[in-house]
Amino acid sequence: MKCLLVANESAEVLFYWTDTEFEQQVQKQYGVSQEEGEGLPAFEDSINTLFAPIIISCSTMVDRLMDNYTSFSTENNHIYVLHQFEECLYIAVNGDGDETEEDLKRKIYVMKKLIEIMFGMVTLSGALLRKEMRPRDTEQRNRLWKKLRSLLETYSRLRENDQSFLVEAVERLIHPTLCEQCIEFLERRLVQQINSNMDRAGEEVLHAFILVQTKMLAFYSSRSASSLSNSDLLALIILVQDLYPSKTGLDDTPEELENSSIPDVFYTPEPSPPERESGEGDSPPVFQFVDPDVQMAEDSLQTLEVPTSDPSAPSRVFLEAKECPMMPHSMYCLSLCPGITVVLLTKIPNSHVAVSAYCFLETFVKLEKRLCEGHEGAAAMRGQPSIQEQRSKLEKFIKTSQLQNVWTDFKNKAFSRSGSGFTRDLLPSCRNMKTQLCGVYRQFFATECMGSSQRLAPHLQERALNMVQYVEKLMHWKDFLLVKSKRNITMVSYPTDFKNKFPGLIHFIYVDRSDGRMIAPSLNVTDHAVSELGKGPLADFIKSKVWSLVATAQQYLQKGYTTVTLRDGDYFYCYFLWFENETGYKLEVIDIPSSPDDGAPVGMLTCDYYRKLLRYYSKKHQNEVLKCYELFTVHLGVIPSEYILQHCSQLARKLWEPSRIPLL
Repeated sequence: MKCLLVANESAEVLFYWTDTEFEQQVQKQYGVSQEEGEGLPAFEDSINTLFAPIIISCSTMVDRLMDNYTSFSTENNHIYVLHQFEECLYIAVNGDGDETEEDLKRKIYVMKKLIEIMFGMVTLSGALLRKEMRPRDTEQRNRLWKKLRSLLETYSRLRENDQSFLVEAVERLIHPTLCEQCIEFLERRLVQQINSNMDRAGEEVLHAFILVQTKMLAFYSSRSASSLSNSDLLALIILVQDLYPSKTGLDDTPEELENSSIPDVFYTPEPSPPERESGEGDSPPVFQFVDPDVQMAEDSLQTLEVPTSDPSAPSRVFLEAKECPMMPHSMYCLSLCPGITVVLLTKIPNSHVAVSAYCFLETFVKLEKRLCEGHEGAAAMRGQPSIQEQRSKLEKFIKTSQLQNVWTDFKNKAFSRSGSGFTRDLLPSCRNMKTQLCGVYRQFFATECMGSSQRLAPHLQERALNMVQYVEKLMHWKDFLLVKSKRNITMVSYPTDFKNKFPGLIHFIYVDRSDGRMIAPSLNVTDHAVSELGKGPLADFIKSKVWSLVATAQQYLQKGYTTVTLRDGDYFYCYFLWFENETGYKLEVIDIPSSPDDGAPVGMLTCDYYRKLLRYYSKKHQNEVLKCYELFTVHLGVIPSEYILQHCSQLARKLWEPSRIPLL
């Protein structure tokens, strides 16, 4: 019994998703026709009828009271969570008890993030966002909504089963040599060759990475690229997983999983074919680069499947950059084999338009805010930069007739003697300028405007894929990587002294919030999976304890607590958040601010809570590079609490050592 809906102030549905149970209830309540061709329109009308009173009620409260309710429950125990973002109202519903208010709020924020990734600055204009999310063409609308629903379901699946999405941090595959070789390949061969090719249509590869299921094998950014935010990276992994879903536990046998728990030697790749020419000297690396034009046998190529009808078609994504928080990029997902994907993020030729449009938009947003606060005249123009300073640049930027007309109207009111000047009467013209600037952004960067010329040439993409496929010995590591993605780190794979030092430790999650990376023993919970946690119900029980610990810790963190210890039956939970400088020296504990009840959930995907936390803490350490860490642990309850706390401190030091976790 689940539903998520996005509507505008006119009670018009911009998007909705329901599960089967909720859909059946609505059909039963409103008697939706099941005749062919009538189901979808009638059901959409029923959704409109169901939620219209709630949407109108919210709009009325905002207009009259400047406030709104954030959640309520009904007599049949359905929970409704609501949140207003600009002109859009998000409503999440749960009626089966599987989700709490916090879960529904997180789902709303994640949906908003995915919409921003897909539409960029268009989300800042309600009128334009309506055109994007509710196209007039029914087929186009159904296609878009199907994509958004699939993304939401992919996120829910990852959140439920993947520890990295539970704590919203990226997990790296732990194999330093292989990772280093892949990064070297991405830098020296893949990115450099594409960026120097004349067929790249003006695009430039900024970021390239290799994913094995949801785990990062290698990541490379060019020197000219802005750093990719943790929030954007997690959202991109959702997009990739939506294109190439993980098949978790489908092909595993109990014997394979039992053998895979043997430390360090649970898989050995088959030997590579002998080289035609063997050189003398040092031993060869883990894999070597081979000319991609060399043809391979047909039987090896048959194992490389690309489950997409048009692999050359990129996705338009809008990511955070130094110059613009919604910079347009093209994303190419090249499937090396089922479960392993190469992702390229490119800068498009006219991206400077996005920078200018956002700069001008920010100026008008500041002006509108000051006018709404009652500032007029010179006081309204204060701020960096002001409208007066941007005037000449705006004149050069404006090219479309519609924007020219709105700008002329604004100038006549703001700068001419006969105009009203910088008063509240300027607000409508200011808002019109904001809408038209978003319109220019949409005209340049909307997905439907992506022509065949605005992409890497198909043969260049094919060459890039072949370059990865023809890396000698890499395909021999394919099975190893796929098993590693499911059992990256296990409790039994740690050295004996590690287990002896921490008796009673069942599970832990260690997160570097500064870099958005995490490490944790694998949790495989399937009906036929065998692991050190046991099989079936026992492993599922331990998993539920870990998920419960994270949810509880995040609730306390929102209230300002950085340390949580509690006993739950036969288990003892611990959670710690602390700060260190770049040398590893632990800094003093301070009181952190509590989050408002209607604020964003704790995490990195929803609102990057930890970036704000680091910014808050750095006020007292302005000349230091700060690191933020988290540690979640589950112990057996028979271990005395004083020993557990001592173990947690020692465990954090062990995990920090580069020799232990070289990629954190």
